[in-house]
Amino acid sequence: MAGRDGILFGIHPVLEALRSGATVERVLLKRDATGEGPRTVRQTAQSLGVPVQMVPAEKLDRLTRGEHQGVVALVSPVGRQDLDEVISMAYERGERPLIVALDGVTDVRNAGAVARSAECLGAHALLVPVTGSARLGPDAVKSSAGALMRLPVCRTRMLVDGLHVARAHGLRIVACTEKARTDLQEADLSGPLVLVLGAEDTGISDRVLRMADTLVRIPMVGRLGSLNVSVAAGIALYATHTARSRTDR
Repeated sequence: MAGRDGILFGIHPVLEALRSGATVERVLLKRDATGEGPRTVRQTAQSLGVPVQMVPAEKLDRLTRGEHQGVVALVSPVGRQDLDEVISMAYERGERPLIVALDGVTDVRNAGAVARSAECLGAHALLVPVTGSARLGPDAVKSSAGALMRLPVCRTRMLVDGLHVARAHGLRIVACTEKARTDLQEADLSGPLVLVLGAEDTGISDRVLRMADTLVRIPMVGRLGSLNVSVAAGIALYATHTARSRTDR
């Protein structure tokens, strides 16, 4: 059955999307679905590392407005890139890799805005985990002003997995967090690095913070003491761009 706005429904279309290598972000199965078809969809998705969520039939009805056979897939127009290849290609071009990693950022507009700043300020890729992240569908692409169609997006099962890959390539991990003691402008941002930003409510997870080589904070004088994550990303990326420009002179 046909899909709309990045939504596919029906057993055969969803299976075809999974098997063809399309960027399926999540599969939704009717909570009480039985039979060979839903079972095959679930097994195929799990074998590919695609999250599967069991939901009430009413949710599928709202998404599809039609006969869904108990199966819906959320498909992103944004392609999937290999982080190892992205970093290797940056080195081959004589560039210092810069990766922006999002930890637990679930707001679509924020994710799109971060991607826009990342593309404008020279990042080589956006790194996001496959679960617990904003859906990079049409709304995210719109919020990014199309940047998500140009900036490579690397997806990893868990964010720490991607950070291990980056570290193996010599990238330093810099986490932007209110828990830091070092101001952003005092940190060394000139070399190959991953810039990590977290959700506004929960921040960067402890597991990711423990992996960081450096914790930095954006100094503020207002009473609120916090910034929207997309604004923080823009500030941190500009600081990185400025630091690299100085070393290139």
